[in-house]
Amino acid sequence: MANRHRGEISAELDGRRRTLVLTLGALAELEDAFGAQDLVALTERFAQGRLAARDAIRLIAAGLRGAGESATEDEVARMTMPGGAAGFARLVGELIAATFGGAEGGAPATHPLPNPPEAGG
Repeated sequence: MANRHRGEISAELDGRRRTLVLTLGALAELEDAFGAQDLVALTERFAQGRLAARDAIRLIAAGLRGAGESATEDEVARMTMPGGAAGFARLVGELIAATFGGAEGGAPATHPLPNPPEAGG
């Protein structure tokens, strides 16, 4: 079960409940992948709210690896989840919020991504 106090979140990917967490190692991996000089630059990039699908794949893969899975970006690119693309957008927003802070109860103080439209409508 995910521990919000450690920045962990839980999501159903490919029909299986999984834990994701952006550990310091995962963040260093993302700094490298996004060409960010430091955590501040990485946070600013995420706060812009404009992430490509490839960015989401990188974030989810890093989160899975941070939680101990050996998921590659190619494996993540083939995964499915409830809600489709909107579900993946919510997952990425939740992972960023869990990592970079939020209000009490794990809710983000400011959401780094725009709210995607609800699936099916």
